[in-house]
Amino acid sequence: MDGERIVYLFSYGTLQQESVQIASFGRLLKGADDALLGYKQSMIEITDPDVIRKSGKNFHPIVVATDNPRDEVPGKVFEITEAELAAADAYEVSDYKRVSAPLKSGVDAWVYVRA
Repeated sequence: MDGERIVYLFSYGTLQQESVQIASFGRLLKGADDALLGYKQSMIEITDPDVIRKSGKNFHPIVVATDNPRDEVPGKVFEITEAELAAADAYEVSDYKRVSAPLKSGVDAWVYVRA
């Protein structure tokens, strides 16, 4: 990560799994507990065989904005490079879009929400 700009990525789902991190980034990420405010979580069915192979799961969590600041989704915030953010984009299926959102800690992080 020398010389590369660091960005924050919040994960409430499979990007927290060691197997997904190794397959997507080639390393384990160091994360800190945090929460996404103003969202609630549900599940969606994944049909992309590559994503299912990496995660080992057909159903993945997804979040949608509620506009209620009391709603929160727990997860982890990771420091990653912009190149790793592109790898995360490649992992996520079209049901998700990446947005910037403030976390409970005050950090602004990228997070994948319902497209």
